[in-house]
Amino acid sequence: MTIPAMPADVTVAADGLRFSWTPWSLGVSVALLAVVAAVCLAGWWRSGFRPGYGLLESLRFLIAAFVVLLLNQPEWVTETRPSEKPVVAVLVDDSRSMATADVQQAGASQGESPAAAQIVSRERAVSDLREADFWKPLEDRFTVRIATFPSRETGEGKPSQPGTNLFEPLDAALRGETDLKAVVLASDGDWNEGRPPAQAAAALRLAGIPVMAVPVGSVTPLPDIAVASLDSAVTGVVGKPFRIPFTIKSTLPREQAVSVVIETSDGRSFTKEVRLASMAKTSDAVYWTPADTGDFTITVRVPPDAAEVVDDNNSRTAPVAIRQEKLRVLVVESVPRWEYRYLRNALARDPGVELSCLLFQPGLSKVGGGNKDYIKRFPGSLDELSQFDVVFLGDVGLGERQLTEEDCRLLEGLVEFQASGLVFMPGPLGNELSLVDSPLGDLLPVMVDSARPEGTGTPTPGNFALTDRGRTSLLTRLADSVEENLAVWDALPGFQWYGPVLRAKAGSEVLAVHDAASNEFGRIPLLVTRPFGAGKVLFMATDGAWRWRKGVEDKYHYRFWGQVVRWMAYRRTMAKGERMRLLFTPEQPEVGQVVSLDASGSDPVGEPIVTGSMTVTVRSPSGAEETLRLAAPGEQGQWGVFSGGWTPREPGSHELILSCAEAGEPLATSVFVQAAAGEAVGEPARPDVMEEIARLTQGRVTPSGKLSSVIEAIRGLPESPPEVRRVRLWAHPAALATLVTLLAAFWVGRKWQGLF
Repeated sequence: MTIPAMPADVTVAADGLRFSWTPWSLGVSVALLAVVAAVCLAGWWRSGFRPGYGLLESLRFLIAAFVVLLLNQPEWVTETRPSEKPVVAVLVDDSRSMATADVQQAGASQGESPAAAQIVSRERAVSDLREADFWKPLEDRFTVRIATFPSRETGEGKPSQPGTNLFEPLDAALRGETDLKAVVLASDGDWNEGRPPAQAAAALRLAGIPVMAVPVGSVTPLPDIAVASLDSAVTGVVGKPFRIPFTIKSTLPREQAVSVVIETSDGRSFTKEVRLASMAKTSDAVYWTPADTGDFTITVRVPPDAAEVVDDNNSRTAPVAIRQEKLRVLVVESVPRWEYRYLRNALARDPGVELSCLLFQPGLSKVGGGNKDYIKRFPGSLDELSQFDVVFLGDVGLGERQLTEEDCRLLEGLVEFQASGLVFMPGPLGNELSLVDSPLGDLLPVMVDSARPEGTGTPTPGNFALTDRGRTSLLTRLADSVEENLAVWDALPGFQWYGPVLRAKAGSEVLAVHDAASNEFGRIPLLVTRPFGAGKVLFMATDGAWRWRKGVEDKYHYRFWGQVVRWMAYRRTMAKGERMRLLFTPEQPEVGQVVSLDASGSDPVGEPIVTGSMTVTVRSPSGAEETLRLAAPGEQGQWGVFSGGWTPREPGSHELILSCAEAGEPLATSVFVQAAAGEAVGEPARPDVMEEIARLTQGRVTPSGKLSSVIEAIRGLPESPPEVRRVRLWAHPAALATLVTLLAAFWVGRKWQGLF
């Protein structure tokens, strides 16, 4: 039998043979051995004390003694202690938010008043934890390893000011140390990257490793004025007012009037007087009418206030592309209901829209109308339909003198591969229910009720209720601030009919619901969007938007539908040439974020390019170039969509040049890459996160002003119990082999004595 050898890095504390016996089992064992001894002596006496028979009976007694020994479960126990000291991991947050100066420290002189206290940064308040001398009182029992996070090393695609990931350092300490005794974590708790730190805390709890948490920082934000957001659209139309909405956050203890400066890269400058509410966000907007096409940048700037502690967040910049071309819109309807009439007027009067209309006119001998905007048939070929950026489908469906299966298939491909927008506007005829089983069924963002194709009419008007997503969407923004926008939607005239909607499909975004009507799935969705392939789909469940003109004429009605058209078509118009188009997602990427590229083109006769090659040359602000080869079309080759990906490595404006020999002249556009978001100085600390980590690991929370308590807490940790290794001799294969050998010898002995 082999006893396992000890590892080289441990010291043997104690070893030996141990039994799991009790007084009762010991008594029984002695009694059994006495009986066996008596039987053996009697047998030897009957043999006349022959020497050979005496050896055989001695072997019998030995076998019985061995069995009794095994029944008392003998074990070889070895207790070992590591020769190395247990490890205490000290993790100190070194992210940008730790530069916030909001920690109050007492003055150096004894007896100073609280007013004389010094305000230091969070990093300075816990700087002692990073010094080896601070941990000298523990060097007799522990090995202290000090580390900071996150790493300041930067590489391609990595931000120079990364956020805080509390999970990673805790998990690395658990996995990287073989004899981890405790973890000291000093941070403001403001984690914004990685997995939840509670997951790492749970793993530490299972391993029996406590975390001594040192929260640092104030939960009250520093006095600051910051440009919180600049939510302008990414494209605009030359000569048309372009709205620049912005939001300013103030944590000053008083209201403040500021002069907000908006600058465009074409040299224009606007000033807007804004009164900032205390400890709140204030939204406003200005309008800029671009005179030329091109790629511009917009900068919103707020002058620093004397009470501010941080002034590097007083401006924000966003790109915008100003285009000349008009958006081509197709509106298809069955009968000219009121919603159709006012929608047609709104789009026809929009200088940025080129409108085409088609009325199927059920019951009449011909389709269309008498205006020049009308067409006589649905665009039945790919090259005809691909000219449209947005298509509105009213109360129409599959059927005689309406849409065909081929029309629906072309519309599906137009949205999926050509990035066009599709708007569903059901009506009381219920024709759109026939589209559920057509190629357009997958595009519908809602589940419809086939039992009520005519929808629901109500004697009392219903109203739109914006969801949380709808309150921030560009589609539903009818006023500059969130509060004003909600007030506008609450005051809009109601509607008295809505379509047969059950619920929104998975992956859809509900922007507005019925304020009163509901079913087993909740409130009835009224305004729902969803992406589909490269394009977007919108479902408008009521035909009462034309009533919004009451008392205000075109103010809200025209603005809403104008926003819908531009929102649904802006991807398609990102970069468009005579024969090629380039789409990229996201529109405002960050450094290190993968950008999806989709390109399409047509040959000189107008047919989509499905063979050959397309390449994109990327020129970065530093002058570096890289060439990307886009993958050729797959199964849906008729649409000629070439796809690829690109990962920007530096911020700024990048030039993208799309080339294809079959399409002729290359297409050039630009993409503005944002610097990767890091952390902000001045944000409130989150001590609750640190307290949760300490609680989950059965650790302790120590204020940053009492760092010496951390030493005492670690000193109070119990000694690590020795590692006990047990070899169960009673169940060891060698014990079985020994017993079998003894029994075999006993059988041979009996044979030798002539007892068989």
